[in-house]
Amino acid sequence: MKLTEAQQAGIAPWDQQVDEKITTMVYLDRYPCTPGHRLYVPKDNDNANWIVSAFEDALADGNAMVALGECDAFNIGYNHGVAAGQTVMYPHIHLIPRRTGDVEDPVGGVRNTIPGKGNYKK
Repeated sequence: MKLTEAQQAGIAPWDQQVDEKITTMVYLDRYPCTPGHRLYVPKDNDNANWIVSAFEDALADGNAMVALGECDAFNIGYNHGVAAGQTVMYPHIHLIPRRTGDVEDPVGGVRNTIPGKGNYKK
């Protein structure tokens, strides 16, 4: 399925486009975790390498944001399936810019998706 078809069907509800890559469209998240939270959405999810391209684009942009001082760090995430929290059933990668002090204790990063499992050092 192509992204345009998914958008027309209401499966891919993104509308605030901020960039376009060769194989990926980039949108602002409607419900951002932090300012600048972006979604990397493959233009065509029938290509076996779509997730790799979207992840690579998010990684490159995250590194650029850090280098430019737009954020201090970042998380990249992918939800696959309802049990993992996926609510939009078209594949996409999240880039969440992080800033020092945006949470009290950031230890564990993405491990915090399961409450109480983030800081395994405690």
